[in-house]
Amino acid sequence: MTNELDRVRDHYRATGLTERLKTVLAALGPADQLLTPQQLGTLDQFHTRGLAATAELAQLAGVAADMSVLDVGSGIGGPARFLAATYGCRVTGVDLSEPFVEAARYLTERTGQSGQLSFQTANGLELPFDDGRFDIVLLQHVAMNISNRARLYHETRRVLKSGGRFATFDVALGKGEPHYPLPWARMPATSFLLTADATRAAIEAAGFRMLAWQDDTEAARAWFAQLRASGPPPSPNLGVVMGPDFAELTTNLGRNLMQGRLGILTAVFEAV
Repeated sequence: MTNELDRVRDHYRATGLTERLKTVLAALGPADQLLTPQQLGTLDQFHTRGLAATAELAQLAGVAADMSVLDVGSGIGGPARFLAATYGCRVTGVDLSEPFVEAARYLTERTGQSGQLSFQTANGLELPFDDGRFDIVLLQHVAMNISNRARLYHETRRVLKSGGRFATFDVALGKGEPHYPLPWARMPATSFLLTADATRAAIEAAGFRMLAWQDDTEAARAWFAQLRASGPPPSPNLGVVMGPDFAELTTNLGRNLMQGRLGILTAVFEAV
């Protein structure tokens, strides 16, 4: 397990990330100028379909102002900032990558949301929270890096209140072996994909009842087709976070989706 976690950490190492962010964000204004979550949308939504997917998942999950939300695998904090700004809820983010957590805190200061948001380095298999702490747990494009899905989903259930909701937007294994490298894994050793059916079975076995389930593969394919047609992405973008080969990683993800090797699922479950 330790070797596996180390390989995942190495993939998201992002050395010097906060300093790179400071440099690219200078184009949006001086360092003391507040930014909006929307201004950061091309930079901090590290999943297929970007900000639109986060907005749809939050609506499907029923996020509201009086709720406490946990974002597992929060990256540099984009979904958390969007939820706090849109719904007024309090969001806690956890991520395995220390540079991501540092960057999330910096960007949250830049949007003036530090009072609503907190980020810390933590493993999704050992969440540092009491039982029944949260109303909603969010998981977006994270489970593909975790081999022990049973433990991940049991930990998610543990920190949720009874009747709380688990909202997931993730990549599922389709037909045939995927082409690598990919945004979450440059080689198969750090990729632990399940089919959509196996994902659902693992979640339900952890103490959940399905409330909503949809196959968003076609929407993801359309999104990738639009990206190709529109040319290079605007700056700043995720290349700042993941490095110069990010274009290759995303191209391979789109290729796998088009060929049916991967799929995208959106689902909401209730803790029972």
